[in-house]
Amino acid sequence: MSQLPQPVRTGRPAAEQNGAPDEFAFRPASKAGRKARLSVQGMSGSGKTWTGLSIAHGLSEGNKFGVIDTEGGAASLYAGIGGIQFDAVSLDRYDPRDLIRILESAAKAGYPTVFVDSLSHFWKGTDGTLDQVEKASSRYGGNKFAGWKDGTPIQNDMVAAILAYPGHVVCSMRSYTEWVLNGGKPERVGMRPEQRKGIEYEFDVAVAMDLENTLEVLKSRCPDLHRKVIKRPVGARDIAAPLLAWLNAKPEQPTE
Repeated sequence: MSQLPQPVRTGRPAAEQNGAPDEFAFRPASKAGRKARLSVQGMSGSGKTWTGLSIAHGLSEGNKFGVIDTEGGAASLYAGIGGIQFDAVSLDRYDPRDLIRILESAAKAGYPTVFVDSLSHFWKGTDGTLDQVEKASSRYGGNKFAGWKDGTPIQNDMVAAILAYPGHVVCSMRSYTEWVLNGGKPERVGMRPEQRKGIEYEFDVAVAMDLENTLEVLKSRCPDLHRKVIKRPVGARDIAAPLLAWLNAKPEQPTE
């Protein structure tokens, strides 16, 4: 495993900070060219892989897309169903910097959409963020490595790569689970995603799925998806279609 560098805080030179006024000029707001960033979280068996594939298929408008598979080839079991076609790369080690490099390769290959199934492995899997922080901390000493804390710098780089991808990105995430009593009967429920706390806020749309295969929209910048609850969703129709319509819509002109 490569040595992690110490985090470095940089600032803009004073001359740049005091740049010409037009450097910070306001411009008309537009979402032209914006691509979808969507997360699907849920417990094992909730249907997040199939739903994520269907959403990616819809966002790609029937074209072949890319899948970054950390689930032992699970996504490939669905290849061809409903016309879904994709190329996949399977991983068994989950260094977030590898995800960055794979996204760069996918961009060069021109995939309109990439589906990461799942992003959780890059947090707590082998060589994932927590694994790397633990190993590096023990190697250099807790005090020297305090600046990394929960792996914020490496996570920030990974999120930046997701946001910078020139096409759409869909990420599935496992949910932390716990047992609760419901009417005196134990019931398994999903909690927050297995990733850095607050990761869902990096996405335009964040949805959660339960064991009944019901999808709940937790957060959406797309008005048509706000707080939707959909039983047994068809991802391409129920999520990708309204999301694309919103992204492609021209702004309404003000009326006099």
